[in-house]
Amino acid sequence: MPTTHEVTNQVPPLTGHDVSADPALMEALRREGAGWAEDEVRALGLRAGGAEAQEWGRLAERHSPVLHTHDRYGHRIDEVEFHPYWHELMTVAVRHGLHAAPWAGGRPGAHVARAAKVFVWGQADAGHLCPVSMTYAAVPALRAEPELAAVYEPLLTSSTYDFGLRVPTEKRGIIAGMSMTEKQGGSDVRANTTRAVLTGEPGTYALTGHKWFTSAPMSDVFLTLAQAPGGLSCFLVPRVLPDGSRNAVRLQRLKDKLGNKSNASSEIEYEGALGRLVGEEGRGVATIIRMVNMTRLDCAISSASGMRLGLVQAVHHATHRSAFGARLVEQPLMANVLADLAVEAEAATVAAMRLAGAVDRAAAGDAEEDQLRRLGLAVTKYWVCKRAPAHAAEALECLGGNGYVEDSGMPRLYRESPLPSIWEGSGNVAALDVLRAMAKQPAAVEAFFAEVDRAAGADRRLDAAVTRLRKDLAGLDDPTALQYRARRLVEHLALVLQGSLLVRHGHPAVADAFCASRLDGDWGIAFGTLPAGVDTASIIERGAPVTAGASSPSPSS
Repeated sequence: MPTTHEVTNQVPPLTGHDVSADPALMEALRREGAGWAEDEVRALGLRAGGAEAQEWGRLAERHSPVLHTHDRYGHRIDEVEFHPYWHELMTVAVRHGLHAAPWAGGRPGAHVARAAKVFVWGQADAGHLCPVSMTYAAVPALRAEPELAAVYEPLLTSSTYDFGLRVPTEKRGIIAGMSMTEKQGGSDVRANTTRAVLTGEPGTYALTGHKWFTSAPMSDVFLTLAQAPGGLSCFLVPRVLPDGSRNAVRLQRLKDKLGNKSNASSEIEYEGALGRLVGEEGRGVATIIRMVNMTRLDCAISSASGMRLGLVQAVHHATHRSAFGARLVEQPLMANVLADLAVEAEAATVAAMRLAGAVDRAAAGDAEEDQLRRLGLAVTKYWVCKRAPAHAAEALECLGGNGYVEDSGMPRLYRESPLPSIWEGSGNVAALDVLRAMAKQPAAVEAFFAEVDRAAGADRRLDAAVTRLRKDLAGLDDPTALQYRARRLVEHLALVLQGSLLVRHGHPAVADAFCASRLDGDWGIAFGTLPAGVDTASIIERGAPVTAGASSPSPSS
């Protein structure tokens, strides 16, 4: 073969690595009370990083779902065809309880264990986690109507993925979706124009209207909003009615999205579709917000997971690629970039897992943890999801031109990264929700600062940041000024929460770098601007991939 075809200085493919070999994740799993799930998380992490699951994700993304509105004879069917590997991904996710399983067992740490499994399995494919997440989030909202919850909750929590449009109560397990936004309103769900009219059957309404975004339209049931006589209300709408006929839910088109292409998102028409009232008439937002709050947790988890994926790819590339006489990972400037990416990823992971712990303890009746969950989720959803696209772009750039081609997988990560920040309320909506929570629930603010203050005295930079934050809050009593500065305030809240968690639980080098850069101001605008004196080698080591069969980094490494 001619010497011009010799391949040198190219990076070996990253396959067969253990996605769960993430010190920050596994430390948090144990710390938050789910150490009992470690073996399952590690097994799932090995599978997620294996060649088979990676190929499932790649092809499910490459071959997007296809809408079939009619069959060959002209009958309306409104079905979506998925690549077979989508179903493989969903089967594994449901079997391992990434959907609604934690609500069934009540075991302490169940929500934390689920969060860790979502974190690792999402690195095979993020798109299929959309219906998985909505199924998880549907249970708290459905419990507003105990009669419906008694029927559907056992099916939502089942470990069987039973695909296909059939009567939900005749299936071995079901998936839930959500249908809220409309073309005229977006996040302003109170502007909904879909109408719900009582039928002759108690609690059953006929819904008519157009929904602009309905994710996972092949789900078995949907929670949706519509205007009933008593005001905006929440309804449970099945795709198939008890008699086996298709409900009048018409799929108009699938969205051609930037990313998340393995998952189907659609526009639908309700043409007198039948739905059951969930909760009280006029209390639709209060009912469905229970679902929204849970999906916000998954937004934070998936963003943190994506950051970890990008970091591992960048460190792997820099470890094997050489330039200017040395491996990239040994070059001081690249070390700065990689360490900065690692700090961001760890900060996102510890915050997301801490809030999964708050969800777990709140579900068990801990009122203070419930208050922390309320404010902490809105804060973390805003900041972690907002950081993900910049993180993905920098990780991609670490691979240079190789990262810009589809074969690297980095463009897929980059396209996916903006979604969690948009899903369930974009940046402004999330920031304003923080203000609303602080105004309406002072106990949530107290719980937040109680959490942050557990690190008081451990790092002067963190202490100073908390003092500044308290002063900012005390000085903002003008509602207009407060709203104008909402993003800045929420960013500050997120950073002190992350700083507190890292100082208390993180690797000393990571905590020091975070406090010096994010809290003490010794940081630039782009990644790779950490101050001098940071232990980049120790930080990067925690971001290195571990191949299957190799020992994972120890908690102190």
